[in-house]
Amino acid sequence: MPAYHRPDDLSEACTLLAAGPLSILAGGTDVYAGTTAQQLNRDILDVTGIAALRGIARDEAGWRIGGAVTWSELIAAGLPPAFDALKRAAREVGSEQIQNAGTIAGNLCNASPAADGVPALMVLDAEVALASAAGRRRLPLGAFLTGPRQTALAPGELVEAVHVPAASAAGASDFLKLGARRYLVISIAMVAVRLAVEEGRVAAAAIAVGACSPVARRFAALEAALVGEPATPALALRVTEAGVAPLLAPIDDVRGSAAYRAGAAAELIRRALARLTEGAR
Repeated sequence: MPAYHRPDDLSEACTLLAAGPLSILAGGTDVYAGTTAQQLNRDILDVTGIAALRGIARDEAGWRIGGAVTWSELIAAGLPPAFDALKRAAREVGSEQIQNAGTIAGNLCNASPAADGVPALMVLDAEVALASAAGRRRLPLGAFLTGPRQTALAPGELVEAVHVPAASAAGASDFLKLGARRYLVISIAMVAVRLAVEEGRVAAAAIAVGACSPVARRFAALEAALVGEPATPALALRVTEAGVAPLLAPIDDVRGSAAYRAGAAAELIRRALARLTEGAR
């Protein structure tokens, strides 16, 4: 039988990880779904009792979201409008039962190209805080996700928290997702957009697209093109399929062709921009 560990201290958890490979268990919504066996075949490290992995806090540097924070906790948290995309993405993560159990770190470590939380965190310039017996380090989310089901997590490391810089909490954000049906569906395309508006013009823009590439992508060139433009619904007209496709290098799979994804991503970006600029007015 696999061994089961449930430490209540982060340093103890890191010591256990350093001693040998363990399956980290938080919400379990990916761990259990990822095995076809009657039982897990590796020793288990249950991190749900570690207080250092819980809670959402703010200081002068920005926001800290503990790795074991659930999607339901995130939805209920008092956060500024820049986090609205993340909250809307949280509501799309499976059913309410999954949202009650699944964690933000689990979603990132699963590293699905269609992980709903990733684009919304990307437009917040999120960084992933990693802990191990050897110490701590941080990586930008884009550097942490290296490919489908692949991360930069080293042996013996776990995700301690997600950090959002204070400057990235400016403005408001939106999240839109396209799937084969309305609820409980894996995305064909999804976008997160954050806009900061000053004196009627775009002061800062952040755009990320997921489920269309091996990893979610930020659209830096498009973001730069929007800065300084009037923050009106006409801003959405700056986004074209021809402009989006080269930035996206979209994939083909059973859920949608590359051409369909490029068109869908462009349309979702336009809709998000229209909604955000209408709100700014």
